[in-house]
Amino acid sequence: MNARDVPTLRPGWRLQWEQAQERYVLLYPEGMVQLNESAGAILSLVDGERDVAALIDELSRRYPEAPSEELAQDVIDFCVDAMQQGWIRHV
Repeated sequence: MNARDVPTLRPGWRLQWEQAQERYVLLYPEGMVQLNESAGAILSLVDGERDVAALIDELSRRYPEAPSEELAQDVIDFCVDAMQQGWIRHV
């Protein structure tokens, strides 16, 4: 996955905020994945329209204290892992 790829959730999967757990979860037909704060922040921006570079830009605005090169690498690494897990794909 590179900066110009546009990620989208896998068909049949849905991101949802769970108030009781105070975290995002990823729902799929067979179950649920509880996400940590970073994963939830990234996946909350995945809309099938923004490319990875736009995700990085938005997260950099939201978390200005995070070193930008580290944040960018973390987002790319997460997207690669999420794609390998089958959570997302790119359009």
